[in-house]
Amino acid sequence: MTPIDLRCESTRNPLGIDAFRPRLSWKLDAASGARNQSQSAYRIAVASTEALLATGEADLWDSGKVLSTKQLFIEYEGPPLSSAQRCFWQVQVWDQNGRPSDRSEISWWEMGLLSPDDWTGFWISDGSEQPEAEEAFYQEDPAPLFRRSFDVGKPVKRARLYAIGLGYCELRVNGQAVSDHVLDPAWTSFERRVYYTCEDLTEKLEDGENVLAAMLGNGWYNPLPLRMWGRINIRDSLAVGRPQLRAQLIIEYEDGSTQTVASDETWRVTPGPILRNSVYLGEEYDARRESPGWDRPGFDASDWQSASTADSNLGELRTLPIPPIRVTATLTPVGMNEVSPGVYVFDLGQNFAGWVRLRVQGPRGTTVRMRMGECLYPDGTLNPMTAVAGQIKGLREDGTPRGGPGAPEVAWQSNSYTLRGGDPEEYTPRFTFHGFRYVEVTGYPGTPTLESVEGLRLNTDIQSAGSFSCSNERFNQLHEMVQWTLLSNLFSVQSDCPAREKFQYGGDIVATSEMAIFDFDMASFYAKTVSDFRDAVRGAGWFPETAPYVGIAAQNYVEEAGPIGWGLAHPLLLAQLYQYYGDRQIVEEHFDAARTWVDLLEQHSDGHIIDRCIGDHESLDPKPIELIATAHFFQAASLVARFASVLERAEDEAEYRQLALNIKSAFVERFLQPGTGRFGIATQGAQATALHLGLAPEGEVERAIQRMVDEVLVTHNGHIATGIFGTKYLLDALSRTGHADVAYRMVNEPSYPGWGHMLERGATTIWETWAESDNVYSQNHPMFGSVSEWLYKSLAGIRPEESAFGFDRFRIEPNMPPGLEWVAASYESVRGTVRSSWRLEADLVSFDVEIPVNTTAVVQIPTRDSTSIREGGRSLDEVPTIHELPATTPDTARYVLGSGRYSFTAVAP
Repeated sequence: MTPIDLRCESTRNPLGIDAFRPRLSWKLDAASGARNQSQSAYRIAVASTEALLATGEADLWDSGKVLSTKQLFIEYEGPPLSSAQRCFWQVQVWDQNGRPSDRSEISWWEMGLLSPDDWTGFWISDGSEQPEAEEAFYQEDPAPLFRRSFDVGKPVKRARLYAIGLGYCELRVNGQAVSDHVLDPAWTSFERRVYYTCEDLTEKLEDGENVLAAMLGNGWYNPLPLRMWGRINIRDSLAVGRPQLRAQLIIEYEDGSTQTVASDETWRVTPGPILRNSVYLGEEYDARRESPGWDRPGFDASDWQSASTADSNLGELRTLPIPPIRVTATLTPVGMNEVSPGVYVFDLGQNFAGWVRLRVQGPRGTTVRMRMGECLYPDGTLNPMTAVAGQIKGLREDGTPRGGPGAPEVAWQSNSYTLRGGDPEEYTPRFTFHGFRYVEVTGYPGTPTLESVEGLRLNTDIQSAGSFSCSNERFNQLHEMVQWTLLSNLFSVQSDCPAREKFQYGGDIVATSEMAIFDFDMASFYAKTVSDFRDAVRGAGWFPETAPYVGIAAQNYVEEAGPIGWGLAHPLLLAQLYQYYGDRQIVEEHFDAARTWVDLLEQHSDGHIIDRCIGDHESLDPKPIELIATAHFFQAASLVARFASVLERAEDEAEYRQLALNIKSAFVERFLQPGTGRFGIATQGAQATALHLGLAPEGEVERAIQRMVDEVLVTHNGHIATGIFGTKYLLDALSRTGHADVAYRMVNEPSYPGWGHMLERGATTIWETWAESDNVYSQNHPMFGSVSEWLYKSLAGIRPEESAFGFDRFRIEPNMPPGLEWVAASYESVRGTVRSSWRLEADLVSFDVEIPVNTTAVVQIPTRDSTSIREGGRSLDEVPTIHELPATTPDTARYVLGSGRYSFTAVAP
């Protein structure tokens, strides 16, 4: 057994962290073929240099041999660490028989700036003031360029740049970008916290003159005063200001001396070639206004002005805790059509979020314009209307813009580029991003080719965690479509859509978080999301509808509070961070916020009934508001009780378990029609909600299930009719009650409504609504993506136990509905790879599973004859490490397995 994949704060070799006691984790790799492997002890060694650690000396901390199975989030317990300190560490473990492993490979982490006093740089700006009139926000407002030259005259040992630029920032040194990040910083409630980045510039500095430079965009700190839907100006709710920079370069020389280059009034600033930039409307770039060499040594900046120190309305500075946004894929057009003279429409073949790169050559002063959209009109021209910011289309009755004074009549996505002339030119935006598939190009000099345009997909660069494929190609396409949709909506927040709003709605997360977790490593991202919602609490502790809060608040008890299904994102993610990733500390840090929210709901409830909620958003059936809201109230109280149990707070646990029981009693009394199994109006969503959340009394469960099945097969002829919550609940409830075949038929249905219909219509991402829209609704919306969770949980059968801690206990219980021949899936859990792969051939099922070290799994084998089961060709009587459990249905057999790889065969069910 060997420790592998060492991580500090969920990250491999993090550069710049601000946890005073960093938490360390690892996976375990067993020898080939070994089974039932577990860790019985560990030893962590931390040293100030790699050389010391290589000799076995741990001058910072040696945990000694600790008898424990723990491998996740173990706190460093050495002496306090200092800013910018690098620590090297490795792990040794002992297996269940007390045999020691070799020491792991050496890993490291590096601290960021731990105290506000460590920052010597000031916030600086170009000294400009915000316009007084709203119309003026739409005038030219060039993105400022900052530069500072400095000399390096000695051998450099280490150089670190700590920097933050609001709203967006591109940092450069000696003519090149300091990293491959884009759209820094991450979006937060800036009045509460701002994330800076730490960059290693050691190899980028040169002898003699060097230049540190930055270009700033507006981002979320200086958005336009657009009236979203004609009424909401997000500037009224966000901390806003003029673009500003704070930077600090610390150079350590080989002779032990240090040099600091910090942002102050010695920096020089000038307007840049980006004339306008908006996260919604796009960018205007004039290459004639470029200053060649502005970010390199030798440039004469004497006519630039001195930077001004800026007043700050910002919160604490913290290191970026999530992967940055990067370019993660390049898309080449699959077609181009000249729809009218000089108007060209490019098809990139895939709906996504990111940038258009333009390649062009032509006369100086020529302006090429690009508009982006998700769909086309029947005549092949661009239809940008599903991607218009905030539904800002047309004028009010009085002739004024719906988007407010100065706003465009239609707030579509567009970029423009004005050529410098001469050699071939290339333009890529910097401070905006779009959601689109099609690009309309006008003003192009000559005739463009397919090489003239390129798509660049952007997203927070999370790592893949899951794989799924099966014999049903429609399902494979659907899985890929869900992944593209989610990635289109990960821009440091999980947004609803990448064009119209770009906001992090809690309800969308409630519907899709497990989908995201199975497909991607969401540990650090969702830890940030939980903080986003706590940072944005309203009033006495109400979670908002969106985080950061942007002024949207519907169906609430107090002004600015979010509806219950949207506030539920906070405690639900807490539970999943514990269940999937083993993060107990975050539960402890956020317990009071979750409890306060539940207490507020109880205070405003009517006999434990919640009567305000958006409900099952985008349901085709009527939405039973009180039923959905009260069910979510029960779920929230149950989660708080579970947190109290985790934290060993017995009194709190008893209080909230009783509250959950009281809510359940009130729910049953209000909504259940006794003896019928019907809840409320007994729609798919109503029935599934009661069954999924465990609200159906035992004597009514079978009738409730049958009503749910009838709603699918009879009322809706095999089609789905639920909204975002009901969809997740329905797929789960059907599959867990013996009706996976019904769920399979529903997902596989090619006609409206359903995912198959989307595929039949050529969709490459999930729509916002079951019906196709060509004007209002987004075509790139993850909230119906829970179907991908179903692929993993039902067809592959992989799901954690409800009380799991970091996926230490889980199930592999695949459903094998008629029509499906094979499934191959894996999930890279925080402890290692979980694999489920099965195939039906004639009358035989083959079933392979993989279980990580230090975990156990309940594995269910579908078969009508349990005596036919073989593992590796042997009877189970000959495999002593497999322990049988009572079967739950006549056509299955269940076993408890320890770690290892297993290969079963059996007579088919």
